[in-house]
Parts: sequence; structure tokens; C-alpha cells
Amino acid sequence: MDKDNRDDFTFAKLKDLKLPVTFRISQLEGVRQPKPFSEILEKPELRFHGVQQQGFSDLYVTCQLVADNKPLTIPFRTSFKSFKKDYIWNEWITLPIRYCDLLLSSQITFTVWDIAGPRGAVPVGGSTFRMFGKKWTLRRGKHRMLLWPDREADGSTETATPSKVGTRDEMGRLEKLVKKYERGDLAKSDWLDAMAFRKMAEIHASETEKSQNLYLYIDMPRFDFPVIFSEPDASVVASTSTTVPPTTQVQPPAPLSAIASDVHLWAVVDPDIAKENPVEDKHRRLVRSHRSSPYDRELKPNAKIRDELSEILNYAPSQPLNSEEKDLIWKFRFYLTRDRRGLTKFLKSVTWRDPSEVKQAVEELLPQWTEIDIDDALELLGPGTVDSRVRAFAVKQLNRADDDELLLYLLQLVQGLKFESTASDQRSARSTSSAVSYDDSGLADFLIGRAVRNLILGNRFYWYLMVEVALEDRVMAKMYGRVVYKFMGKILEVENGAERRDVMRRQGELIESLSKRAKELRMSKDPRPKKIDKLRAFLADSKNNLASMPPLPLPLNARIEVTGIIAEKSSVFKSNMFPLLLYFQGSDGSEYPLIFKDGDDMRQDQLVIQLFTLMDRLLRKENLDLKLTPYDVLATAPLQGMVQFVPSKPIAAIISENGTLLNYLRANHPDEGSVGTFGVEPSVIDTFVRSCAGYCVVTYLLGVGDRHLDNLLLAPDGHFFHVDFGYILGRDPKPLAPPVKVCKEMVDAMGGVQSLHYTRFKNFCFTAFSILRKSANLILNLVTLMVDANIPHIKHRDVHEQVLGKFCLDLTEEQAIEHFEKLLNDISPFTAVLDRMHDWAQYWRS
Repeated sequence: MDKDNRDDFTFAKLKDLKLPVTFRISQLEGVRQPKPFSEILEKPELRFHGVQQQGFSDLYVTCQLVADNKPLTIPFRTSFKSFKKDYIWNEWITLPIRYCDLLLSSQITFTVWDIAGPRGAVPVGGSTFRMFGKKWTLRRGKHRMLLWPDREADGSTETATPSKVGTRDEMGRLEKLVKKYERGDLAKSDWLDAMAFRKMAEIHASETEKSQNLYLYIDMPRFDFPVIFSEPDASVVASTSTTVPPTTQVQPPAPLSAIASDVHLWAVVDPDIAKENPVEDKHRRLVRSHRSSPYDRELKPNAKIRDELSEILNYAPSQPLNSEEKDLIWKFRFYLTRDRRGLTKFLKSVTWRDPSEVKQAVEELLPQWTEIDIDDALELLGPGTVDSRVRAFAVKQLNRADDDELLLYLLQLVQGLKFESTASDQRSARSTSSAVSYDDSGLADFLIGRAVRNLILGNRFYWYLMVEVALEDRVMAKMYGRVVYKFMGKILEVENGAERRDVMRRQGELIESLSKRAKELRMSKDPRPKKIDKLRAFLADSKNNLASMPPLPLPLNARIEVTGIIAEKSSVFKSNMFPLLLYFQGSDGSEYPLIFKDGDDMRQDQLVIQLFTLMDRLLRKENLDLKLTPYDVLATAPLQGMVQFVPSKPIAAIISENGTLLNYLRANHPDEGSVGTFGVEPSVIDTFVRSCAGYCVVTYLLGVGDRHLDNLLLAPDGHFFHVDFGYILGRDPKPLAPPVKVCKEMVDAMGGVQSLHYTRFKNFCFTAFSILRKSANLILNLVTLMVDANIPHIKHRDVHEQVLGKFCLDLTEEQAIEHFEKLLNDISPFTAVLDRMHDWAQYWRS
């Protein structure tokens, strides 16, 4: 080959790819037809099949890797999902086999299943996907697989359910062109691409309607280079022949030494692997030497060891310590008692099964440890801490927080009660010789004490508990019920206690009354204007005591006292769940609009807004006001809640009505004499630039997904903000989603990327990112405490990886800001096109 052209041919060998086989099950496309009535008469059991039910049935997908008619893995299935609009899973599956161990004949079988009665399932259809193409290359990117109706996927070599068949349709042709486009084989032209993608969305919709076929979409990883199938090197297994083609090559028996040295060939099961290694245990005890002389107490590290200790103390809360690091921490434990960052790492270094170590750690060292930061106290209240004395120490540290700060962490502290009960429930199962204490740490008493003292805190505490009591986990619900009972008892002991209990009862009645009406309106078949009339009549009816009521602190924000709901201003929104817009009359004459939702899980939105509020406070502490608008959100039940309504408009509506965001701001706050603010009041443009920067950073850190022009809102005074947080921590139903969410309309309103305002916007972003990085551990610990909160989209997800990666803690501050700037500049060219496609899809659905 010519030396100059050597770089023209680039590929990777499969044997070098040591990653596990991974793919994403994306969505099911096509129209599912219910069985005809004649067939149901013949087989009445068909009535119970999901396809006969109204709405979307609970489908799931099973997949299995097979090769040469033999299964290589057990079958895997998607987790349960309740579908509202489309059959979209967007779930990554990782198989316990590496790419380098695949055979050329490897296939994955996919079967979509539907419910068939209480305990049965029937196949909707199956498809068999070949891992390698004709040229021995590993298949990559998005694939559309034909489902063979009512059949389970067949994994044999000559499969009867292939994912591809000879028939050619328009959508198949277009999807091939999109693949070429994504590979860079087709020239890109922004204005023409936008039109082409819009036309494709139309074709896709019409093709789906008239097609009788069902298609399952999957995404295979896209590697930088084509991956070619290759056998392991001949050096591993000795070979005498080099002339025979690899497909027919006959291998002589390998020498014993070669087989013995191949680590991938033998797996010996050791039944004692989970038990303690007596040699290592003895070594640890010798190294640690609890019965050491007073010399240990005076031990101080030299400069080199001090640097090593400092590096360990800077580890993220989720990073485990290896045995050498644990021994080092233990050795200098007395020296570390004066370091507030050292306690969490020291407790990870304690061998909790060793009574003498536990005794020294908890009874001697813990009481003399310096005060620790709140973020470390929160870490100690998580599921990893079982000793109640350590938890009690953390609760004591929380006492330093004032009520406003405690309110920021209250959601997580209520979750922390779960880990208290876990410890006490398992107490009977522990061995009596264990030195670990399983007594009550006093977290519940601490929270009740503070909630009784402060009305605002008490109101939130009450509603957080009520949501937990209503959840399906009866064991936990009972535990939270005991906390509510104790809380109510303590309230009666204080002045005006009976009055406060009456307020909570009235709040409960108000929520119950609104919930009942919201459910009825949601389920009724009335058109929206009729729903609005019915709601207003209900609110105005004096029998319901809603138009006028004795002053009542609002559950959503107990600082606001309301005296009734203004019926003629209230309304019903157009969306699927038909949420209610209610205008409350304040006792001071003001109005407080809020949205009441029934049928929606508000707990994830509540968590996101709580974290936004915390981040806003952290920024303001450093004198950076980014005009964030963390509106109030309160879940009042697992599928119900209320949200503060901020008068504003979605960007999509502003663009269609005003043309640009600047026209909208100019119409509300004009300033003819302005210099450099496009005829808009300078303070309004400043608010817009600051709030864009603030939301850009906080949505990036929490991995907020599914952004489109309908959930980005702008208030007339320039406050920009996000709503609707159904996808967080890196989940996003849209492909090619940019990590930093900045849309073209926002940049245009600042005057384009060359403008002075855009430069200010970027500088605000960098400053905010830099400030929030300092509190990475606090944010990580708060999200970690929510993992067991039964919020569907957080449960079973590796939140550490998702949150930690965003903060770039392994980089210096300059490198981290440089990394963030790259992400900011890398706004995907597909974003605008996909927004148009989303608008088009919404148009047909509305």
C-alpha cells in the first residue's frame, strides 16, 4: 500500500473490543389491530388480552443472544413501563458477554409480549437480528426490525423470523439515507435538511397508518471505526497452518501450557470466596494493631503522606476505598479527628465486624471528632450507615442548620427515615455479639421537634409524610404512619396546637375535594369548554365551601394564607391529564394561581425544583443572582400534586405569535432610547441573559432531557425557565440530544453568538458551573438519598455515575470550564430539526 494512503483505511478488530455487548430497545411502531368480534366469540379468553383493552396495554420485550442454535445468555427483559402515548422503552440492555467473545453467527432474538389474562403472556411478534453484516462488520446505529406477528423470535441459524426481508417500502429507503447522513456520507445543508426531515416526519406518519406491519426499533452502539470480526490471535492457541482460510481452519490440540495460561478459558468456582480470608484478616489486625501504644495518638504524617491523605479525603462520596487506603486512614485516625472531611472516609475504613475496632471508632474517636459539614452529615444518614451512634452524631450536626436550610434538605431527610427502620427491623436477625448499635438515632424526633416549632417546615413535613403513607410499600407506610401519629401528638402539646391540627385537617379536605373533582373532569368525555363550565360551577357553589373559606395556609406554600378560589378565573388546561388552573384569593387581597394535577406523579418534578432552589441559594451565597424561578411544587399523593403557576408563555407559542423572543419582550417592556438592548428595557434583557445561563447550568448538572419549545417558558419581564421534568439524570427520548440545552431562539434573542450579551451569558455559565462544583458532594448526597424513594425514573439507576460525571471532579477548575465551554459550543445541528418533527407530531396529536 502507498505510504500516503495508509490512513485512508481505518477499522478496528473485534478481538480488541473488550466491552460488554450493549444495545438500546427504543420503540414499537405500527398500528396494533384488536381481534375481530367473531374470533372473540369463538375464544372468549381473548377478551383479557391487552390488545382488546382501551388505551395502551403493558407490553414488554425479551431478548437473548444465540449462536449456532445455542443460547449464549439467559433471556433478558425490559422493566415494567406504563405507556401513555406511544410504545417507547428507550432502555439500555447490557449482556454478560464481551464483543471479543462473540461468534460470527451471533444473533439476538427479540420478542414483544402482551398480557393475556392475569398470569399469561402472548407474543405480539418476534424478530431475529444478526450481529454481523455481509462483510463481517459489527452492525451499528439505529435498526428497524420487522416483527413476525403472533410468533416468538426463532434463534436458529436459518431463522424463520429474520429482522430484514426483501420487501422495500418508502420508510426503509429513507432510513438507509438517514444512516448515510449520520455517517457523514451525504453533504449537509441546514435549510434543506430542515425541510427534508419535516417531509420525512409526514411520510413516516402516513406510512405507519397504512402499513399492516409492526416494527421494533433498536440502537446499537456507534463506534468511531467499523469493527471487523476477527478470531483470537494464533499466539494464544498454537496453530500449524497459515494457508487454510480462517473459516475452514482446523486447529491441532493446543499445548497444555497455552490452555493453562488462557485466563478466559477456565472459571473455577470457589465456594469460600465471599468469606473472610484469614490471612488478610490477620494482616489487617497486625497493621492496625488496636492495642497499640500512645504513639499512635501522636502520629503525624509527613508531607508525602499528607498529600496522599488529602487526595483520599477529596474522593467523591460514592468512590470506594481499597484496603491500602483504608489502612492509611486508620493509621492516622487520631490526626484526622481535627479534619471535618475525614469522618466519612474514616467510617468507611472501619471493619464493622470487628468489635474492638467498632468500640474504638464509635466510643473513643467519634465523640472527639470536629464538627462536620452538612453534606457529610447527609451522607451518614444514607443506607450505608447502620450504627445508630454514627447516625445520631449526624443528626446532632444537622441541629446547626437553621429552619430555612433544613427546609432545603427536608425531602431527603424524610427519606432517611427509611434507613432507620431498616436497621431496627433487622435488629433481631443480627448476632448478639456484634458491637454495632441498632438503637434509634433520634432522626424522627429531631425532625418532629423542628417541624413543631416552625409552621412552614411543619406544613411541608406533614405533606411529605402523607405521600409516603399512601405508597404501596405497606411496611414503610406503617413506619411513616407512626411518625405522623407522633408528630400530631407533639403538636397538641404546644400553644395553639389544636388549631394547627385543624388547619392540617382542613388542608386535607381541600385537597380531597379538588382531587375528586379533577378526577371526574379528567375521566369525563365532555369537551374542554364544558369541563371549564362544570369546574367553575363547582367552585362557585357555596355548598362546597371553596369560593369562600376561613383563612387557610396553602399546602403548596404555607407562607400564603388564602380565603377562597376565584371561580370565574379558574380553568382547565388542554393537555392529556386536564390539570386545573385555580386562582386562590389571598387574605391580603393578592391572587395566587396554581395548577392542580391528578393522575401525574409530581415527586420527580418536586425533587428537581428542590435541587434548583438549593443551587439558586448556593449561587446567591457567592453573590451571583441568576434570576432563577424555582416555582413551588408539592406532591400531595403518589399520583397527584400542585404547582405554582407563573404567568408566562412557551417559546413555541411566542415564536408563532410574535416571530421572535425579542418582539415579545419589546411588546411588554419597550425602551426606545435603549443602547445595545434592541429596544427592550436593559433590566429585562439582563434578567433574560442571567436566567438563560442559570437554567443552562442547572439542567446540565441534573441531566434534564426531553427539551422542546413547549417546555421552555419566558415571562414578560425576561425570566426564562424550564418546566416538565419527566426525564432526568441523562434519560432523553430524543436521539442526539446535546448535553447543554441552549436553543437557537435563546441565542438569537441575545443578538447571536458574536454579541456582547452572549459573551456575558457564557461568563455567567462558567461562574455558576465553577461555584456549583464546590458543592458537588452535597448535590450528589441529596440525589443518592432519593434512590429508594420509589420514584420510577430514579429507582435502579446509577445516579452516582450520572451526576458525578457532570461535575468533572477529576479535572482542575480551568480544565472543567474548558470542557463545559466545548459542550456549550457543541449544540447539535439535529436539535432544531427534531424540534420541528416534535411540533409536527404534536400537531397531529392535539
